[in-house]
Formats: sequence, C-alpha cells, structure tokens
Amino acid sequence: MTTSQTAAVAQHGQVQDIALNRLKASPKNVRRVGHPAEVIEERAASIKAKGVIQPLVVEPETKDGQATGYYLVSVGEGRRQALRLLAKRKVLSRTAPVRCVVDTVNDPAEVSLDENISRESMHPADQYEAFKDLAERKGWSAEEISARFGPSPETVRQRLRLGAVAPALLDIYREGGLNLEQIVAFAVNPDPERQMQVYAQLPEHQREPRAIRRAMTDAKVAATERRAVFVGLDAYVAAGGPVLRDLFTQEGEGWLEDVVLLDRLVAEKLSAIAEAVRDDEGWKWSEAYLDFPHGLGCSRVFERRRQRSAEDREAIAALYDEDNALTEQWAEIDPPPPEVAARFEEIEAALEAYGDDVAFDPEEKARAGVVVWLPSDGEARIERGFVRVEDELAPEPDPEPEAEDEADEGIGDDDDQDDEADEARADASEVEEEIVPDATAPLSPRIQGDLTAHRSAALRCVLAENPDMALVALVHVLALRVFGRGSPIPSCLDVRMGSRTLPNDGEGIEDSRAGLANAERHAAWARQMPEDPTRYWSFIVELDGDSRLSLLAHCLSLTVDAVHNWERRPGVWLHADQLAAALDLDMRDWWSPTRRRYLDAVTKAHILGAVAEASKPEDALRMAKLKKEQMIEIAEPALVAARWLPPLLRNPLAVGVEQPRETADPAGALGDGEAIEGERADPALAQSALGEATSEDEALSVALGAPEIDDQPPLSALGEAVSDMAAPSDEDEAEVAAMLTAAE
Repeated sequence: MTTSQTAAVAQHGQVQDIALNRLKASPKNVRRVGHPAEVIEERAASIKAKGVIQPLVVEPETKDGQATGYYLVSVGEGRRQALRLLAKRKVLSRTAPVRCVVDTVNDPAEVSLDENISRESMHPADQYEAFKDLAERKGWSAEEISARFGPSPETVRQRLRLGAVAPALLDIYREGGLNLEQIVAFAVNPDPERQMQVYAQLPEHQREPRAIRRAMTDAKVAATERRAVFVGLDAYVAAGGPVLRDLFTQEGEGWLEDVVLLDRLVAEKLSAIAEAVRDDEGWKWSEAYLDFPHGLGCSRVFERRRQRSAEDREAIAALYDEDNALTEQWAEIDPPPPEVAARFEEIEAALEAYGDDVAFDPEEKARAGVVVWLPSDGEARIERGFVRVEDELAPEPDPEPEAEDEADEGIGDDDDQDDEADEARADASEVEEEIVPDATAPLSPRIQGDLTAHRSAALRCVLAENPDMALVALVHVLALRVFGRGSPIPSCLDVRMGSRTLPNDGEGIEDSRAGLANAERHAAWARQMPEDPTRYWSFIVELDGDSRLSLLAHCLSLTVDAVHNWERRPGVWLHADQLAAALDLDMRDWWSPTRRRYLDAVTKAHILGAVAEASKPEDALRMAKLKKEQMIEIAEPALVAARWLPPLLRNPLAVGVEQPRETADPAGALGDGEAIEGERADPALAQSALGEATSEDEALSVALGAPEIDDQPPLSALGEAVSDMAAPSDEDEAEVAAMLTAAE
C-alpha cells in the first residue's frame, strides 16, 4: 500500500474496511489494565457468530509526518484482540477486512476515555430475560447460546434459570427491592407460583437468602442428609428420583424431591445389609431400622475369647515367633528374597486359618440377631448379639431362693412403680409446655434432663479414661455408704450398679462422641470376659494392675447419673460438679448448641439469652422480632463457632472456666439467678415490666432492657466471646457454702 493510497483513506469520519494486519494498538488508549482472557473469548465467539457489529475507531499512524499505512485503534482494542485470536485459530484471514471509523480530529486519548466511562451495562435481569427469550423463541440450547456469546454453557444455564424467576420478582430486583443473592435463592425452585407464595409469606426483614432457600426447598431432603448420603445421589437418580439443584450447587449436592422413593431405597439397602450379615455370619434373625431401636426389649451377648487347645496355642505362638524372627532378620532388605516372602504369606495364611482370638459363640448366634441402623454420618452401623425374650435360655431352678435387697440389684433392674410414675410425669410435662418470655427463666424438666444426660455420658467417658480418679470416686462413694448417715447418699455414682438408660433422657446419646466411645469400650471388655460367670474372679485376679484399674474405671463409669429431671437431688448435682472439675471435663469438647441438640427445644427467649451472652446484648435485640425459625438460622452457626454452653453444662467449680452471667442452676437448687449485668433481678419488677408488653417480642425486649430495635447498630459478628462475667453475690456464696456444709 503506497503513501498516497494511505492518505486517500485517512479522511475524518470516513467508514473504511481496513485489513486486520494493518491495525495496531494505540499508545494513547487510556485503558492500562488489559482485557481478561475470558472477555476476549466471549467477544471472539460473538464476532464469529455475528461479525463486528460496532466499528473500531482508528487514527492513521504517521512517522516523520508521513503515513505508514497502519492504523492505531483508539476505540475497540478488545475487538481487535478477539479478531487476532480468530485469525490465529484460522477462523478468518490475517488480512480480513475490518470496518473502522477514521478519526483525525478528536484527541485519541479523550475518545478512548469517553468510550470507557460513558457506557452503561445492562441490568442483570435484562440479560437473564434476553437469554431466556433466545432459548424459547429460537429454540437455542445453552451450548448454542454459549457459542454465540462466549459464556460457558454452565453459566448460560444459570442465567436461563434466573431468567425463569417470576417476572414480578425480577421487576422488584430491577427496582432494588431484592438483591442477586435473594433472586438466586428463589431460583432454587423453578415454580413461579411457589416463588411468589414464599415472597408473600416472608416479611421483608426475614427475606434472607437462607430463609428463602429453606422455604423454597421445604419437604425436600438435602443431599448431605444421612439418608441421601447412605443411598447415594447416583443410585437415587438411577431409580428415577428428581434432584433440585441450586444455581451454584457443586457436583453431588442439591435436594432430593421424592422423599417416598428415598425412604424406600434406604429401607431396601438397610434390609439388604442386615440380611447379608445374617446369612454370612449365621445369626438367627436380622432387622433394619432408620434410628436405633431402644424399645426392642432384648438382652445382648458379646464376642468372647476363643478357648483354644494347648496344641493350637503353641502352634499360633510358634507362627508369631517365626514371623517376628524373619521380620527382624530381613528388616534391612526390601523386598526380601522370594522364598522369604513366600514364607511370610504362608504364615499369614496359617494364622488366618486359626481365626480371630475373639468371636461369638455359635450356640449364642443361633438364638441371637443383628440390628442395622443409620447414624447421622450416613454409614450403616451393625449391632450384633441381640437376644429376644423368647430366645432366652431358661434359668436353672434355685432350690433355695433368697430375697435380694433392692439396693443390691444388678444393672438393668428397674422398679415398675417408679417407671410408671416417671412416665406419668413425662406425659404431663409434654402436655403442659410452659411458654416463658424470659431469657433467665428455668428450662423445662425435659430439656434439663436432655442436657444433663449428655453431661452424664461425657462424665462416664472421661471417668473411664482416668482409672486413678475412678478409684478415688469409688472409695468416696463406698465411704459414704459405710460411714455416712441419712439418705439419700450425696453422690452421683450409683454403686448398686444401676445403670441409667441415658437415651431415654437425651436424644442422640448413642450417636454422640461420648456414646460411641462408651459403647466401643464396653464391647472391647465384653469380648475378653469369660463365658462362665464363675470364672470372672480368676480372670480379674490374673489381670495386671493397669488392666484391672481400667476395668474398674469402666464399670464404675456406667453408674454415673447426673441427670436433672423432676426429682430434686442437689447433693447429687453438686457432686457431679466436683467430679467434673476433678476430671477437667469441658463439655465444649462433647456437645454443641445445634438445632437438633438444643435450639429447637428451647424458647425464643432462651435463644436470645444465648446470643446475648455469646456475643453482645445488642445482637440479641436485633433478632428479637424474628420468628424462631429465622432466629435459629442466624444463631446456630454463631453459637457453635463460639462454643457456647448452657449454664447446666458449665462447671461452676472448675478453675479458670468462664462462668455464665446467671446462676448455673435453673432448677433453683442453688438459689435465684442473677441479672444479665450482674445485679440481682427483682422478680416483681420483671413481671411488671413483662405485663406491660403487648406481645411476646415486646416482652423479650423489656426483659432484656431493650431500646427501640430501629435504633440499634448493625448486627455484629456473633462469634466474639463475652468477657467480664458477673461474679456471684455474697448471698449466692453463702447459699453454696451452706449447701457444702450440709453435704458434708
């Protein structure tokens, strides 16, 4: 191209087709940060499908006052790079004509700046609906739209899903009444009617994305729930089950919509496992349950150490000795010679032929069964050795029966009349549930029983792991029975060996960390005990000192009963605090204030009290007008992260342990509680203030001394710890001292 030809085309305002390889980046372009690679890809896809819609703005390049035949791109550098990318991929020629507007009058830097700051992006809702229109009107798939506009097919599918949100909600989004996170939450369920229904049901201050998503997925099962984890998403889908996925759901997540199908698949898989274990291991029966069946009414047998002949014991010992000798001889050579490796395999096969050292007795297996159930982690748990009543062996007749003192009955012996009375009290408490709009109000007996059952399980576990302290505890309770006067005995250890069934008071005990550890330890000892009870004495005598103390600790730990219920036992509860302090028990390692464990069961006032204590009173006041469901959604992760504990689970006798603002004895055994700010509350004044409130929420605010909600600062992070706890008053210290004296 000659200079004269170049000058001929370099007229201001002229629209001209210029070869791609004659276009250069302008040094006067004000954009210093280049376009991201994904943006160039999107523009290349658009140009490939539709060509260059908007011409580039260029100026002729000159050198020493003469035109060079090249043009500098003032506006459209991203389009130029996209064209170069297409040329590199052989989609178009390097000399392909590009429509440009020649500008020789305006300052290129000003033109470039104007281009970049004057544009206004379309509203996201407009983009979503435009994509939806292309899909519906032209029948384009997400892949085809992706090829024509550049975003990935997955991104296009997300935008199409957002475009399917109810038009009325998108209009509210355009006006600023909803944000993108809320629109994404509504899009979880593609039903526009359901979207509008949820929008109408949720007040404005409750339309948080989590609350919207929960309402949109009501009556569905999350893919992380135990049933879904157990069955597996692939198996559920293969069975024809629909899965509802969020816009940004990762692979393997979502909500399972057909709960009936899911429950059927769970039951079938659990039953198949139970039947396989029964047939493979030779049990009489097997049953499958979703939750552990506490009401089976079965006794239980455990694995026992096999009784081997002297010849077998000698042969096994010789095999182990040979294996150890070969291992030591060839420890420096890896791999060992082939003949040595072959001998290792022979030894292993010979030991396997002898079987495990512990096993169930075949005769017991012939009358016992297997239970398979599903814990919270979604992995089936197999419990072996349950014996039904009709399969129990008939006891040998006792020619001279002797009456036994009720105080010396064995584990599991219950008093029928006491059971009926307890059940009557439990039924009465369920019917008459007290609604108390006061954060300092005592918890219901049922909740107290639940919390302290968990504490008792943890006490059992840490006591079993501390044989020395178990020995001290045993000597203590024996001394009380021998030298003490009066009743009841002030100890939480029931040396009559009555073992309270903690799952009756605390939900999920068997699935908790302490419950699983206790069960595993019990099974380990049960495998070692002789089959004949008359041989227990010689077995225990032959144990070494450490093993004997460990067995003592385990047996003693099963007697721990620090449960708070309808029976007032202040001496027992005080001893539980003493034992917990001696064992350095920290319930934060064993229990968390989750929805299942605590928040669903307590009142809104208790939740607000927990938030005020774990963070700041202002945070609780900001939540006071929320409904309980939304309150739990906000409070649960914060309380768990802060490792907050209800007063019942704290130990007032532990050194260096932060104490609650109120007294840690809601049942009233240690006297009245304290006000939040450390001053003793006047019950009459508190009741008067509550009586003036016109609603439960207002009563809560009055009880906490709340100013107007609208005057509060934004909700702060709930994970911050609360300091400067109120010290006990002189009256409280006097009451505790008096109780200690009485216990002595």
